[in-house]
Amino acid sequence: MARLKDKVVLITGASGGVGAAVANAVVAAGGFAATSDLAGQGATHTLDVTSEPNWLAVMADIGRIYGRLDGLVNAAGIAALGNIEETDFATWRKVLAVNLDGTFLGCKHGLALLKVRGGAIVNLSSVAGLIGGHNFAAYNASKGGVRLLTKSVALHGARLNPQVRCNSVHPAFLEGPMVDSMLRETNFPDAARARITREIPLGRLGTPAEVADMCVYLLSDESRFVTGAEFVIDGGLTAR
Repeated sequence: MARLKDKVVLITGASGGVGAAVANAVVAAGGFAATSDLAGQGATHTLDVTSEPNWLAVMADIGRIYGRLDGLVNAAGIAALGNIEETDFATWRKVLAVNLDGTFLGCKHGLALLKVRGGAIVNLSSVAGLIGGHNFAAYNASKGGVRLLTKSVALHGARLNPQVRCNSVHPAFLEGPMVDSMLRETNFPDAARARITREIPLGRLGTPAEVADMCVYLLSDESRFVTGAEFVIDGGLTAR
């Protein structure tokens, strides 16, 4: 219970598989989970991560309610299958807007409260931010951008007093609606699931709860000497 005792953590995409798991894990670790998502998704705060006015409004609410922010988990994200020829510009822009612009805006506007007494940012990237896929053009670009944005934010946060740490988490395929949706885009979802499972040395997909456990570590004081790092949760996929 003491790992995040009384820490205030804002979570984006909190209605999604990973976001919901992170919120539950934060509360289980003794923290306060300020959840955010699109309108109608049941989160505490309404937030379109691509909207700067939305971000300013949510941060104002957090400041008014808590007076500080100890952690931020940028978990909002979308995926789209498509190689460079198949991906239309509208899809490209939407994926980049949610995954990369949303993370940029979160880091930018979260810092004002995070630096009140120091804190930690966790950005959800992906193994697709480390290695390429022939049919992940937009997703690869967005998650690769999150990876290096994280390092820039970490170096800036290290110069602050008090300091703000920033790390990225890189899951492989996880059980849940995002992977299910991607598999449905193929003509053979069952075969596709079997194939991606075979590619993971541990022989299964990951779970949102496993990603949430890593996020709790990175939000906690246990990781106080960790910043600008990449944490891969992929069952050995990238070890090959």
